[in-house]
Amino acid sequence: MREPTIFHQIEDIYYPFLAVVGVLVNSVAILILSRGKCGLSKCITHYLVAMAVADLLVIFTDVILFGFVHFHFPGTYLDTTPGRSLVLVLLSAATDISVWFTVAFTFDRFVAICCQNLKNRYCTEETVAAIVMTMSVLFCLKNIPWYFIYEPKYIIDNVPWGTIESLSFYTEAAWVTFQILSTILTPFLPFVLILLLNALTVRHILVASRVRRKLLDHSKSESHTDPEMENRRKSIILLFTISSSFILLWMTTVLYFLYWRIADISYYTGPHDPAYITEQSGYMLQLLSTCTNTCIYAVTQTKFREQLKNAVKYPFTAIVKLVKQLKQIT
Repeated sequence: MREPTIFHQIEDIYYPFLAVVGVLVNSVAILILSRGKCGLSKCITHYLVAMAVADLLVIFTDVILFGFVHFHFPGTYLDTTPGRSLVLVLLSAATDISVWFTVAFTFDRFVAICCQNLKNRYCTEETVAAIVMTMSVLFCLKNIPWYFIYEPKYIIDNVPWGTIESLSFYTEAAWVTFQILSTILTPFLPFVLILLLNALTVRHILVASRVRRKLLDHSKSESHTDPEMENRRKSIILLFTISSSFILLWMTTVLYFLYWRIADISYYTGPHDPAYITEQSGYMLQLLSTCTNTCIYAVTQTKFREQLKNAVKYPFTAIVKLVKQLKQIT
């Protein structure tokens, strides 16, 4: 039994709440976006649906299976060594896929905004499907080695129960290299790529805006409204809000990992250790990133809000129609 600290009590409330909210908001996002009535291009829509599915998988594997079920329903198959190891592979793959779908979406918008010559060939439904499929397969294969890092804590009737990391995971060069490469792939490289792509996109937009403003100033038109710049402004709001959300919510995890490596922390003094609290807080924020995209759509996309309102109203309107039909019959 773990010590009932205030932080652990917060976790006991936070993770069930996150599970309910995560499943709800991502399911709603998938249903609404899949209808294709949000005024977004098919390319963007496919990416957003893929990201919502990946986030839903993270909630299911990491929060529900790895955390909630293990803690509240002990003694199931998930508490055996193979079951625990399998869930670790699934949640690691889901996390990688969720993060790299965000990178793929950011790169797609970078191409659409900054590389007009490549836009028509790259920003297509076929490209999205190929990227989503390739990333899913590659990261599932990449995370298979995680299945073999655990050893059983104890064996009952020839059934291995519990998990403990094998000593070779910390001593053998192959495992150490795998762990470092996994950390670089998620989240360090995505973190850097998203920052770089957004910086290049902002630079391109500022230069293009300056040029268009000069053209408008020299034009003889009385109206200085620029519909193209207005449409471009709306299209990049979605990109920047999603990217900024990812960066902010993953920043604690990234900074803590750097501190952990530099300070060479090998153990915690207890649940009150600031390093332990920082690590777990970063993990909580990291998982929160799986629930923010739907809120971003609702805030930035007018048509998404309309579809969301219709979805909320639908059960009530259906009941009203049913009551009216029953009255007519009687």
